[in-house]
Amino acid sequence: MTTREDVIDFIYGETRLLDEGRYTEWLDLWLPDAVYWMPLDYKQADPVNATSFLYEDNFMLRLRVERLNGERTFSQKPKSRCHHVIQRPFVDVFDPAAGRFQTVTNMHYVETRLDEQQLLALTVTHDLVLVDGAFRIAGKKVELLNCDAAFGNIQLLP
Repeated sequence: MTTREDVIDFIYGETRLLDEGRYTEWLDLWLPDAVYWMPLDYKQADPVNATSFLYEDNFMLRLRVERLNGERTFSQKPKSRCHHVIQRPFVDVFDPAAGRFQTVTNMHYVETRLDEQQLLALTVTHDLVLVDGAFRIAGKKVELLNCDAAFGNIQLLP
């Protein structure tokens, strides 16, 4: 039987994969038709008809992971590293009968490479589904608290 703690543990596990640079394992958590979205504007509702920081389907996520894992990715020598400090996720949708769940997690995200460090405050919404007894990501929305600020490149995956 699926519990709220199982859902929360999944979110902690996903961030651990990212922090440890285990991008291929992280990619395996995604459904083939899932979308990773980072809106450009505060409370942006439309990812298709408005500009976003990113709106990536499975193909684009795979390209990103290949780049991060690649030996010839010279912009990643030395590799960037990240660290997520997350609050306990809220489970806003908990429907084990339908196998659908949604979490909202506030976090601080730090990305570093050489002597440069970037700190972002985020709210992340995960849409999860149960497939053969395992959680899979059906969608992920990463909202930057200060989305209207000027940003440098975000190399990894908040």
